[in-house]
Amino acid sequence: MTEKALRLGTRRSKLAMAQSGQVARRVTELTGRPVELVEITTFGDVSREHLAQIGGTGVFVTALRDALLAGEVDFAVHSLKDLPTAQPADLTLAAVPEREDPRDALVARDGLTFAELPDGARVGTGSPRRMAQLNAYARSHGLSIQTVPIRGNVDTRIGYVRDGKLDAVVLAAAGLSRVGRIDEVTDFLSVDTVLPAPGQGALAIECAATHASLAAALAELDDPYTRVAVTAERSLLAALEAGCSAPVGALADLLTDGQIVKEMRLRGVVGATDGSTLVQLSTTGPVPGTHDQAMALGRELAVEMLAKGAAGLMGERAL
Repeated sequence: MTEKALRLGTRRSKLAMAQSGQVARRVTELTGRPVELVEITTFGDVSREHLAQIGGTGVFVTALRDALLAGEVDFAVHSLKDLPTAQPADLTLAAVPEREDPRDALVARDGLTFAELPDGARVGTGSPRRMAQLNAYARSHGLSIQTVPIRGNVDTRIGYVRDGKLDAVVLAAAGLSRVGRIDEVTDFLSVDTVLPAPGQGALAIECAATHASLAAALAELDDPYTRVAVTAERSLLAALEAGCSAPVGALADLLTDGQIVKEMRLRGVVGATDGSTLVQLSTTGPVPGTHDQAMALGRELAVEMLAKGAAGLMGERAL
């Protein structure tokens, strides 16, 4: 007798369906059970307001979590950067699979790189974090750009460039890869130029805390290095008391000596969206062996950033 299909809760967007489909196939390989995608509409999908206006925190997640708690789905897949930093006690973060490319990417007209954009170029992004760092980079390199707030899925955003409404848009490289559009990237933005959102490029797989056998099966998909990295990044975000729509970037990466992982470096940035001021710092320490150690690394860097004036740059977006 065929086992009952597991129900995977996912947003309806093309990107969400693509990444949930990837996870579904992995879960079937691990468990031998079929996985059925259950499409759920979130508040962030139906609202046309910019994320900074509706708060950002949880708008793409709450409906999925409600479905989990109601028993309507067995597990859910999120873009990890969309998760609020506080983990509900009745849900467990069963797995954080290996992260994809965390960088931001430019899709520009005529194959232009960021440095080749003409004076006054209109660059679309829905992220205050990207606006702050793009404007700061442009200022420091004598470039003149205009960042334009946009919403919409990948097709909509790239469509603004194809239609000539914008000169370029900035999107997450991982998302473009997952929907098969990575070849349209005209420039990958170095993390030395634009730090990604905390958790960018990583997925989060959640299930009910009471479903121990499923949590154990899903845990096979967990990548320990990715988990400690995103834990440190999200700890920084939480300690700054900032939501996922705040102009905060963070990236934890592993420093290696040959094939041996030696240390973890955590970098963070907070900036005014016009690029006039950035607080950008880093800290390095042993690779965290536990959740608590990763959390401590994030809090340590947040304290330093707050001492340098980070809170004043987040303004109303600190949630």
